[in-house]
Amino acid sequence: MDSTSSAYRVITVCTGNICRSPMAELMLKAALEREGLDGLVEVDSAGITGYEAGRPIDPRAARRLAATQLASEHHIAREWEPDWFHERDLILALDIDHFAWLSQAAPDQDSLGKIHMLRSFDPAMAERDRLDQGIEDPWYGGHADFDAVWHQIHAALPGLVRHIKAAVLQNTQLQPH
Repeated sequence: MDSTSSAYRVITVCTGNICRSPMAELMLKAALEREGLDGLVEVDSAGITGYEAGRPIDPRAARRLAATQLASEHHIAREWEPDWFHERDLILALDIDHFAWLSQAAPDQDSLGKIHMLRSFDPAMAERDRLDQGIEDPWYGGHADFDAVWHQIHAALPGLVRHIKAAVLQNTQLQPH
């Protein structure tokens, strides 16, 4: 993050950045906007692989987002970059393999502390093992699988927004006036 930016930065991470992580990104952006935090928080997404880099969001994910008036036509998949460990305040893994990959790649303890399972913010999942907090890849399935992903992300949004709101408030209080 450059010195002129004071926004709290969140990134959602999945495998190829065409299904789960862009859905989470756009749903979280909308939830933060409803809370009036859109100017204080930046949200983006990436994949741990470059398999899908440069491609648009999966049409089934786009269809599910469009059902709640979330536009996704500008999304372009991209691969995780190591600098983002230092440039992001919160790193949200969508499944346990993403969590493991990010944890192994983390360059230091500070970076490691930023990595969380997205569903750990869902009160019904918070106390569960990380293995149970994953969101399975819907790419191999049909529309019902994308609906399931939407519902799993949606259930985590209130807790995630509370966490981010508290972090933004704390960051605001710590900055010199």
